[in-house]
Order: sequence, then structure tokens, then C-alpha cells
Amino acid sequence: MFHPRRTLRALLLPLVAGLALIALPATSAHAAATVANGGFESDGAGVAAPTGWSEYGDTGASYTESGGHSGSYRLSHYSASAYKVETYQYLSGLTNGSYTLTAWVRSSGGQNSAYMSLKNCGSSEQRTDLPVSTSSWVRIVTSIKVTGNQCTISINSDANAGNWINVDDLTFASGSTGLAVKGADISSLAKSEALGGVYRTSSGTTGDAVTILKNAGMNYARLKVWVDPADGYNNKTRVLAMAKRVKAAGMKLLVDFHYSDSWADPGKQTKPAAWSSHTYSQLKTDVYNHTYDVLNALKAQGTTADMVQVGNEINGGMLWSEGSTDNWSQLAGLLNSGYSAVKAVSAGTRVALHLANAGDDSTVRWWFDNAKTYGVNYDVIGLSYYGYWHGSLAAAQTTLDDVVSRYGKPVFVAETAYPFTLAQDDSLENQIDTTGELVTGYPATQAGQLAWMNAVANIVEAVPGNNGLGVFYWEATWTAVTGNGWDPTDSASGNGWENQALFDYNDKATSAMSWFSHR
Repeated sequence: MFHPRRTLRALLLPLVAGLALIALPATSAHAAATVANGGFESDGAGVAAPTGWSEYGDTGASYTESGGHSGSYRLSHYSASAYKVETYQYLSGLTNGSYTLTAWVRSSGGQNSAYMSLKNCGSSEQRTDLPVSTSSWVRIVTSIKVTGNQCTISINSDANAGNWINVDDLTFASGSTGLAVKGADISSLAKSEALGGVYRTSSGTTGDAVTILKNAGMNYARLKVWVDPADGYNNKTRVLAMAKRVKAAGMKLLVDFHYSDSWADPGKQTKPAAWSSHTYSQLKTDVYNHTYDVLNALKAQGTTADMVQVGNEINGGMLWSEGSTDNWSQLAGLLNSGYSAVKAVSAGTRVALHLANAGDDSTVRWWFDNAKTYGVNYDVIGLSYYGYWHGSLAAAQTTLDDVVSRYGKPVFVAETAYPFTLAQDDSLENQIDTTGELVTGYPATQAGQLAWMNAVANIVEAVPGNNGLGVFYWEATWTAVTGNGWDPTDSASGNGWENQALFDYNDKATSAMSWFSHR
């Protein structure tokens, strides 16, 4: 177990405390096209200004120490009292173009801000917040366009007493990053509106939820499809209507087939009532016909799906028991039937296979290894990642990176969310409603909700080769509206998720919506 604080702290702090707020002269800045001493190995431990780097602010809080990500040493920011410090390196002689800074980081959390940035590069400064991770290293990236042949790498802390960060193994290379998908599931919206649900901008102006989300930067909507739901929502007709609004707003569309009349997830994959007595052979035809029918109707009205999930959180398979993972050859047949239907409607529509629990790499490997063995066709991997259920950001990053390298397919986070409060807005107890259920370092506030979404976006953006497509928030518009509960068969059922919507209890957009404007 590492210790985040240097052993020489007591000796060195008095020596450098007097230098606080004195910027080192510009002549000490390193001028080169690549990062000097990006691994902080040149000096050993206890160096206040590592070779190639300069400091500004409370310089005693920035130093090298033992315990690197790959080598022996790392950069740390820490002080027993509140501090503000920047560790930076100036690069010149750069060929203009796009560049990406990559770094391995850890952080205690608790800072007013702790981030890595690229600035003075000729275009707008780009920042990436350090995720809270107290033991495992997490890789983050920051991308920028250099137009003036120079750029400054900056590591910043505006911290409270005892807060710390570790940074190591920085590289600066040609290439750009970003997220193609900045989406949200809005399957609850039509029923909410029909029952009187109201949506407002952050300033309180009543508006259309799709427009409010679009204006925040959302570019992709996810809509689930149930076969014959009891309440008449999330079926073909409703999805067709919402798809028109999504496409009119300039967004792309992901259609999420559950192949059920109600919720399908790792704990339940119940066949639709109409298919309940069908043989495996009939079920393959059912999957094809249902998938084709919905998607062809979308295409016919000019709202072709851009991506399709064949199944929802199918860790244990779908259409139980015939399509269970206890019978992989049959599951493969059902999945390939869905894939064929998607491609018959639109060859350009991407097919995703979606599992829960991005923090469990071994299970994800087992599943997709089987998919490969049994010849399952797909284009993209989707994973749910809820930090309060599915493990650390580092564990999720390991899985995201692994599936891309192992299967050669892009990956996206199909579902994630975070509470902005622990209070509830209806009579049903919320799924996450105690401090002990939260992810360490991420409070149940609007700021905490935003910080979580930025952290998830950051690990997806850092997937090598731009193979992290993006993130879908779940479920952005599911506010507490009487009658719009979780159970389509029971109008009195409540909502256990309203504290994780992107609209607060005054129906106003939460500040977390700004994650949609991620690179």
C-alpha cells in the first residue's frame, strides 16, 4: 500500500515555504517538442522543481517522491495546509496540428480544483479534471489544436489542507481525442409529459426537454423498446413519435431492444407474453420480425436508427430460458437474428451488444470470448457502469481498454448516472439514498453529479486509438411525476431514480448537464 505523502515533508517544507507565490524565471522552462522528464525519474525523491519543469504558487506543495506508476518516482502535490500550485512545462518548436497529452494520475479528492491542462497553444485551453482515485492509477488524456508552434503543459491544484495528487508518465504526441457520443436515455419522457411533467432550463424557463438537453450539448438519444408494455409506452408507436423529435433536434438515435414486455436486465430476461410458448426456432423469427418492424418503420418516416442494441444488459443472455448463456449456441442464433434484421433495414446502422458491470473484466471477457467462439455478429460493445455498484474507475478503465484490444471493437458506456441529492421527491425510497452508497470523493450534489460524469467521460476518452465512443446518461428525464413509476402494470408505483435525473426537484436542468459539452 503506497503512502501519498513524502517522508521528507517535514524537512523540505520549511526550506521552500518562503518561495511561495514566486514564479521561477522563464529561462528555466524547457523548450522542446517532446516532454522532458515526463516520468519524473531524472532527480529522485524530494526535488521541489523536477528537471524540465517549472512551478508557480505555493511551490513547497509540489515535489517528486518515490512510488511511480511505472518507474521509481512521481510528481506529487500535497501540503498540510491549504495550497495553490502549478507545475508546468513549456514546449516550443512544435509542428502545428492536434496533440494529445496522456498522464497516469491519482487523487485524494476534496480539492477546489485539480486538473491537467494544455494552454497557450493558440486555441482555447483544454482541461481534464483528475478523477478521485486513492490507490489505483487512472489514465487521462487532454487534446488540443496547436496553432502557434508552442504549448504549455500544466498540472494544477487548488487544494484544501491534506489534499494530494500523484501524476506520472506524461506523454505529448500527435493526435486528437474526444467523444463522438454524448448521450442520454430519455425513454421516460413521453409518459412524463403526458402526465404533466414539466422541464425547465437552469434559469427556470419552461421548455422542451429534448431542446434543453440539445442546447446543453447532448448529441445522441437512447430509447428503449418493449414489445407489448401494459401502459402503452416504450412500444413501437411511442418510439416512432419520440424519434421524430430526436432527429428534428439534430441528434442521433440509439434504439435499445429489450425483447420483453417490461424491464430486461441481468436479473430477468422474460419473454414477451406473445412469444411465451414459442419454440427456439420461432423465437429467432420473432426477434427478426420485431427488430425489422420497428427499425423499418423508423426508416420509413425518415428517422433511421444510428445504433441498435440487440438486447439490454444480457450478461445471462436473453429470452430465457431458450436464450440463456447456459445454451450459447441458441443465444448466438437469437443475437445473429437481431443483427441480420438491423442490417437488412440499414447496413450503416451499428449493432451494439450490451452488458452490465464494466468493473468486472473477467465476466465481460468470458461473455465476449463465448460470443467469438459461437460466431456472434456485432459492431460495438456497450457496458453499463454505475460506480456505486460496479467498482472503481480504474477497474472500469481496465475493462474498457481490454475489450478494445481483445476484440477489436469500439466501446461505449451505455448507462451511467449519479445522484444530485439523497432526498426523495416521491413516496418510493430511492435506489441510492445513503452516504454509504456513494462513490468515495463524489458527494450527492449537483457538483458531485457533474464530477462523476466528467470522470466517466474522461476514462472513455482515454481508451486507446479513439476507440472509446462515448457515454449515455441514464435516465435524464425521469423526474418524479405521479403515475410515471417504474412498473408499467401499476400506475401507483413510484420512481426510485428521480434523484439521479438531470432535472432537479424544481424541474430545472442540473449543472451536471455541462458534461455534454465534453470534447
